[in-house]
Amino acid sequence: MDNEKIYRPEAKLDDDLQKELDEALGDMSIGDIVDLEAGKKPRSQSGGDDKIIAGTVVAVQGDDIFVDIGGRSEGLLPADQFPPGELPEEGTAVEVTIEGYDRDGMLRLSRKGAILAAAWDTIERGQVVEGRVTGMNKGGLELSIDGIKAFMPISQIDLARVEELDPYLNQKLKCEISEVDRREGNVVVSRKAVLKREAAANAEQLWQTLHEGKIVSGKVRSIMPYGAFVDIGGVDGLLHIKDMAHSRVEKPEDIVHVGQDVEVRVISIDTESKKIGLGLKQTQADPWDSADAKWSADMTVSGRVVKLMDFGAFVELEPGVEGLVPISECSFRRIGHPKEILGVGDVVKLRVLKVDAEAKRISLSLKQAGDDPWQGATVRYAPDSMIEGVVTRITDFGAFVELAAGVEGLLHISQLSDKRIDSVKSVVSEGQTVTARVLDVDEERRRISLTMKKDTAAGQAVAEGTFADLEAVQNRSDENRKGKKKKPLKGGMEAPGGGMSLGDLKLG
Repeated sequence: MDNEKIYRPEAKLDDDLQKELDEALGDMSIGDIVDLEAGKKPRSQSGGDDKIIAGTVVAVQGDDIFVDIGGRSEGLLPADQFPPGELPEEGTAVEVTIEGYDRDGMLRLSRKGAILAAAWDTIERGQVVEGRVTGMNKGGLELSIDGIKAFMPISQIDLARVEELDPYLNQKLKCEISEVDRREGNVVVSRKAVLKREAAANAEQLWQTLHEGKIVSGKVRSIMPYGAFVDIGGVDGLLHIKDMAHSRVEKPEDIVHVGQDVEVRVISIDTESKKIGLGLKQTQADPWDSADAKWSADMTVSGRVVKLMDFGAFVELEPGVEGLVPISECSFRRIGHPKEILGVGDVVKLRVLKVDAEAKRISLSLKQAGDDPWQGATVRYAPDSMIEGVVTRITDFGAFVELAAGVEGLLHISQLSDKRIDSVKSVVSEGQTVTARVLDVDEERRRISLTMKKDTAAGQAVAEGTFADLEAVQNRSDENRKGKKKKPLKGGMEAPGGGMSLGDLKLG
């Protein structure tokens, strides 16, 4: 044992003696010398300079395991290099490497180094291993695989793009070895490759069990303006925006977000093109199922305007149930577009006209939910009374004058002047305020005839025949719709068709 002391790191040797010792050892290590003393040939190990030595456990005392490695000394192996409850018994063979001497001159052994060396011998490209994430950098994750350091590029962590690395710290990940450089001690691994194979296997199995109507679990993978793609187990399905909710959806982000777990129903399958349609609202109760019980004709309801079209306004009565207010039911006065009186988001009071739950249609009226401005028109606009109004529209046969909101009267071309005129626009223009005399009122049919003539007697005579010409005007209007040329109307008492009323326009 006296010679062994010269190898102790703690021993203070003079320079000449140390030089002599180094020359004697050459490229040999302490482990090589021990092997030679035991009559064994040292085993070199690729991946490092440590030598693996076969030894036998001779005693286990607390945290120390004494190992006979041959020669004239024993080595000390820490017990914490074995899993809890798996300490070796006396006589057990172990493989170790020599790390040096401790303060008491005892050889320090390491089983961890032996396992590491063995791992370097068996590790190869394409092998699937499990590693623990020990750190990270801007390029990816650092892992330990049986003590071997490995690197996983950020692009190889998952199938989808990874933004945050923190959640992976200290996690055990199954990965595939993609590169091995024993000379440099570098190992590159990929978890994405493993996930791809698993996804392909799951997809094949999924296609065999998938059918329309089946409810499946999935995770939102990406969002597009028209919907979201959901991974339902290795296969992506499209959750279209129209199938996200029973209510109107403007943006998919209002309903789902990337990474969200969802329960969806398979609503279509195309095995040839490998396309799957999914529905989220199909997993929820349809509010139209109880529409008949909630709404009926003549009910007064409240709703929120969600969309305006040329032909009317869509109003949401509750999430998933919308009704239509036709443009003719928006106001008693004539309008060109619902936006003239309504805006998206407005909450309005309405009257239900008709409910068809099976067809998912509800007809609504805005104007009928309030007071009818035509009620009492006979009293307010008595014949021969003078009124003032604004010209709202001009046609070939006359001008419409708004007397009050929702109430219009007609100034026929024959009632614009005592003189003969060729054009309505030669007398009045849109937006002009005019004063006229009431000739006749038909409150039930919502018609008022007006005159601007000064000849009261002549005007009265025309008024008496105003509605009598209704049938002839209607016939001419029908012919015009069929493409017959329309004859221009002239003003004056001699003009044919003199005395036509507001009803003439409505029919024409």
